[in-house]
Amino acid sequence: MSERVSVNFSGHIAHVTLTRSEKMNALDPAMFEAIVDTIDDLKSQSDLRAVVVSGEGKAFCAGLDLSNFDGDSETLDLMPRTHGIANSVQQVAWGWRTLPTPVIAAAHGVAIGGGLNIMSGADIRIVHPTTRCAVMEMRWGLVPDMAGYPLWRGNVRDDVLRKLVYTNAEFSGAEACELGFATETSDEPLARAMALAEEIAGKNPQAIQAAKRLSNALADSTDEALLLSESAEQTQIIGKANQMEAVMAFMEKRAPEFS
Repeated sequence: MSERVSVNFSGHIAHVTLTRSEKMNALDPAMFEAIVDTIDDLKSQSDLRAVVVSGEGKAFCAGLDLSNFDGDSETLDLMPRTHGIANSVQQVAWGWRTLPTPVIAAAHGVAIGGGLNIMSGADIRIVHPTTRCAVMEMRWGLVPDMAGYPLWRGNVRDDVLRKLVYTNAEFSGAEACELGFATETSDEPLARAMALAEEIAGKNPQAIQAAKRLSNALADSTDEALLLSESAEQTQIIGKANQMEAVMAFMEKRAPEFS
């Protein structure tokens, strides 16, 4: 646990909470570091089956806290790839996609700028219908650079995304769902996210992880590559102990016990 992020484990589920509520969980350097460190720590949890990300207090995340950055562009180098294909700024959003297990975001209050990017990094995004959302960077004369573009690709229609980037217009959680930024709305996003995490954690963990790998490859793989990947993943699952346990548990009408 840090001053910016807390992690609570319940069974095979990790609940990650942004804990800078007095600033609506806005992103300062310490928050960036804490989120990246949390993602790295979660990668080492071998028995993890689902992750839920939420914000403490009145908001999910209000984006960049400009008061904590001096704006000296001469000292800011975004080009080095410090975390695989991403830099450290992009990793706070992109990093959730690199976890082997599904990630569910539960957003309420505000999810703008960097907050919208972090939410977008989740596999599944549950948002309160009145949540304030925006691709905010253009307000500050910037472009989205926290992994939003690859995360929004395939979810948000191209011309709609262009309009929202160019104008930094605000939209609601309900509209976010209609536009493709969110998966579904809920009056209780965190409760819904936790229930969904419980459901996912009850599935064959090898199959869930394989499904995430295939989903991650969907945007830029050829049909040939995806067909081959499907076969390769299934070969590693079918007939194995956990797959047989899924079948037996269903037939016997009981909860499965996966290794």
